[in-house]
Amino acid sequence: MEQGLATIMSAAHIAAAFALFNGAFTTFGQARIAAQAIESMARQPEASSNIRTTMFLGLALAETSGIYGLLIAIIMLFANPLVNIYISLMG
Repeated sequence: MEQGLATIMSAAHIAAAFALFNGAFTTFGQARIAAQAIESMARQPEASSNIRTTMFLGLALAETSGIYGLLIAIIMLFANPLVNIYISLMG
C-alpha cells in the first residue's frame, strides 16, 4: 500500500512542477506581448488606442493561463484527489 501511495505522491509532485513551468513561461509571453505592443505603438502612434486594448486583452489571457497553472499545482500538492481514490480502493 505504501509503495502505491508513494508513486502517486511522486507523480503529483512531477505534475505540479510541470504546472508551475506554465507560470514561468507565462512571464516570458507577457514580456513579449508588451514589447511587441510598444514597438507597434512606436511605429503607428495613431493606432495606439487599438493596440493598447489588444495588448491588455492578451495580457489578461496570458495571466489567466499562469493562474490556472498555479491552481493545478496547489490542487496536486495539497488536495490530490488520486490519494483519496487510492485509499478508498485499498482500505
